[in-house]
Amino acid sequence: MDTTAVGTRLVEVVVPVYDEQRALRASVTRLHGYLTRNFPYGFRITIADNASTDDTWRIATELAQELPHVHAVHLDEKGRGRALRLVWSRSEADVVSYMDVDLSTDLDAFLPLVAPLLSGHSDLAIGTRLARASRVERGPKREFISRSYNLLLRSLMGAGFSDAQCGFKAVRTDVAQALLPGVEDEEWFFDTELLLLAERYGLRIHEVPVDWVDDPDSRVDILRTALDDLRGMARVARKTLSGAAGIPVPPRIQRAELPRGMARQLPRFAVVGVASTLAYLALYSLLRPAIAPLAANAVALLVTALANTAANRRFTFGVTGSAGALRHQFEGLIAFLVGLALTSGTLALLPSGVPHGVEVAAVIAANAAATLVRFLLLRVWVFNPRRRTAR
Repeated sequence: MDTTAVGTRLVEVVVPVYDEQRALRASVTRLHGYLTRNFPYGFRITIADNASTDDTWRIATELAQELPHVHAVHLDEKGRGRALRLVWSRSEADVVSYMDVDLSTDLDAFLPLVAPLLSGHSDLAIGTRLARASRVERGPKREFISRSYNLLLRSLMGAGFSDAQCGFKAVRTDVAQALLPGVEDEEWFFDTELLLLAERYGLRIHEVPVDWVDDPDSRVDILRTALDDLRGMARVARKTLSGAAGIPVPPRIQRAELPRGMARQLPRFAVVGVASTLAYLALYSLLRPAIAPLAANAVALLVTALANTAANRRFTFGVTGSAGALRHQFEGLIAFLVGLALTSGTLALLPSGVPHGVEVAAVIAANAAATLVRFLLLRVWVFNPRRRTAR
């Protein structure tokens, strides 16, 4: 442990690198200078070389010799997650963190990132480029991919954090070392998996809006990374559903919970959903003798969707008053269109002349799938409390 950390708190900053001979010296020198001048705690910078094939390792060892509190480790295999696992699992610091070597994130956000962890207020902290207060400069392609990925995490995985991919994160060391055995990924999905696991155990994740400038020289394979992330999400979902995600963690952490508020919202949504389904079936059966199946389905679904949104607004998500009611109904209609597509598609696939009972059973199955999608859309988008308070 560095002598500067004696009697004070210590934060370890890991900089994972692969073939970064161009940027490494300037970035680490800048980071070291900033922390020396501005950071009130002890620090340690660890350059983690992921099997580089250029002069990165030579430069890393030179920096470790030239600059106090700078260290270097070498791995024989690639993988950002592999590098973070190695350093974090051995760390003696109070807080471990990492940042991308391009230093795209403004370093003024580093103290706000780690302070809640050092105080004990939070367990993990992430920089977010998607908050209203963030200032971000990057191309439309990366913006679209990032927002789409984080939307998938929130809608499909129930994630409460806003930006999984920002290369600017910190974790209390005891928490990191407790969670690491449950994290399988060794590459780009590593920190997303860590965050999902932390949320599963009810840990507190602090978010810091950051100023961020895209590195035009980034060599990340976006398509391959996106596919790996999707595979990682599927694997985590399978583990969670099968109950295989349990790990030995400290007693303070052993409290798996639903995402905040969902324990109250689910039963209320179910009650509203049952009432809506019964009303839908009654209206569909009433209209069916007079009009075609697709038309009866559309009318019944539209009427019950409007009533369903109003009921969920008041009873499930606790939104009262007229403010935003029209917007909520409009956005609720998007969920209606999803339900319409599912149920109409099901009806269209049925062979002509099937018994009425089979037709109704098929519609119920499709409506159940539409209900799941509807709950996710209402929770993470239409009635998202962060979105409401930001207005």
